Amino acid sequence: MEASQAQSKSDDGPMVTVLSIDGGGIRGIIPGILLAFLESELQKLDGADARLADYFDVIAGTSTGGLVTAMLTAPNEKNRPLYEAKDLKNFYLQHSPKIFPQSSSWNLIATAMKYGRTLTGPQYDGKYLHKLIREELKNIKLENTLTNVVIPTFDIKTLQPTIFSSFQLKKRPDLNGLLSDICISTSAAPTFLPAHSFETKTPDGTSKFDLIDGGVAANNPALVAMAEVSNHICSEGSFGKMNVKAMQYNRFLVLSLGTGAQKQEMKYSAAEASTWGALSWVTTTTGTPLIDAFTHASSDMVDFHIYSVFQARHSENNYLRIQDDTLPGELSSVDIATEKNLKGLVQVGEELLKKPVSQINLRTGVHETVDSGETNADALKRFAERLSKQKRYRKSELSAYGNF
Repeated sequence: MEASQAQSKSDDGPMVTVLSIDGGGIRGIIPGILLAFLESELQKLDGADARLADYFDVIAGTSTGGLVTAMLTAPNEKNRPLYEAKDLKNFYLQHSPKIFPQSSSWNLIATAMKYGRTLTGPQYDGKYLHKLIREELKNIKLENTLTNVVIPTFDIKTLQPTIFSSFQLKKRPDLNGLLSDICISTSAAPTFLPAHSFETKTPDGTSKFDLIDGGVAANNPALVAMAEVSNHICSEGSFGKMNVKAMQYNRFLVLSLGTGAQKQEMKYSAAEASTWGALSWVTTTTGTPLIDAFTHASSDMVDFHIYSVFQARHSENNYLRIQDDTLPGELSSVDIATEKNLKGLVQVGEELLKKPVSQINLRTGVHETVDSGETNADALKRFAERLSKQKRYRKSELSAYGNF
């Protein structure tokens, strides 16, 4: 089936729209730039007041992606999104150096001191980040978001993922915590920022959570978001009033944004790793091998699985994954928040819009350029048109599909 025919077939009725944003520290600048472009395209189609939360039935984010999710869905005093997507870049540029303060002289001694701090505690105390998040999100709770959100964390008390999901609030009112606590928790990357504990109260009592970064569970939360929608359909019998079945993935429209990855070349070798003890697996002068391994593996396996599912349903055009896996050196860091590095990440995001669309090769696991000739900017424009069309579907049915 030709791409245009496949898209025409998939557009003949309402679809569940999903946005997913990976974790990645300061690299959140990259999806921030992509989202600003997408929102600007929606504004060209539907007016200056268009916001991403108006178009996505669910927005999912892990770690820095969870913070972006909250910023895009938390209501301001006018009950509109707290942030426009165009503001995300400046947010990272302004606050990253204070969240991850760097030595004034980035040299071997400073590097040794930085990694030496992991022997006695996290590299950063998180005080600025926590204060910032609480000031921005105030008393907004999970139930207050302008569209459904899904934010993964990991509970180190129970050694189980805790998914803060709008879809679960009906059965799990204990999950209705402050959005600020949820964001602090999903961002608490081991060795970088301290774990976070908070309580929620319900008529049935008090629940306590002891949480760390959601990347431990799902650094790429796209599959979690899709599962939450499917579970909701199984439980409620429908998604709003949409006639979509739980596993009917050809009725899903999914945009998944990565935060960039190390250039595909040898970062660690078996010869090197064969001599490592526990400390070396946690931190080396070139990175944090164990954390690097599970976050990249998590993101790539999710991409592999989702693309396999959409391909099996002949709905490849319903899934768009944008990721740059060519980041060199310090640009692949989650915390080197120098002015040079942050500007470099801005450039990566802007250049990523010009790069051709790529898809994972299911045989090799490597991302390869697709034959369509589309750039990522072209693909996002096409995505904006489909999102706008979905909104018109719902409006034309006199809100028959309700709020999701």
